[in-house]
Amino acid sequence: MYQALHATSATLQQYLTAQIKADTFLYAPTSPFRARSMAVVLNTPKEMDDNHQEGVSLWLYRIVRDEDRLNDPPRRIAPNLVQPTPLPLRLHYLVTPLTSRDNAGDPETEQYLLGKIMQAFYSHPVLRGADLQQEFVGTPTQLHVCLETLSVDEISQIWQALDGPYLLGVSYEVAVVDIDAALQPMVVAPVQEFVPRVGRVESAQ
Repeated sequence: MYQALHATSATLQQYLTAQIKADTFLYAPTSPFRARSMAVVLNTPKEMDDNHQEGVSLWLYRIVRDEDRLNDPPRRIAPNLVQPTPLPLRLHYLVTPLTSRDNAGDPETEQYLLGKIMQAFYSHPVLRGADLQQEFVGTPTQLHVCLETLSVDEISQIWQALDGPYLLGVSYEVAVVDIDAALQPMVVAPVQEFVPRVGRVESAQ
């Protein structure tokens, strides 16, 4: 399904929101996250900063093909039908906690949030079943979330593209997300049942 990109983002967003709200330190009545109505959003850090919005930016900034699965065979969905191979993708998210300039910045809260996010994904790196949101609900989808190390050049390129000041953040890769082909299943010859015969060969005397 082409909705897989949105469903992946929604799943990550809901998971992080639930983990933060379940933390009695981060979501105490007087904590900045709760008191200032912070949220996990899909906007870029620059958009959040321009709007003086506080919370966590979960920004999908890069999509690449999964080269290891490009040659997967079509999936047989009936004796005489096969589903064309989907486009396998790896999604890259920049996760950035932000506090507003209206509050003179709050690096302590940003570091608390980032630490919680890293703990959440490290403790639960595979999202499936009840974790899934939107179009993924009820499907056997599994999203594998992995922290990735970016070089100084890669980090610089991201923030240059955003045309904003550098902010503390980390990158996560999510694999594998499939985009189904917009094609009807192909009709093929049905599977023929093979019944092996076992016998004993007597040697000639």
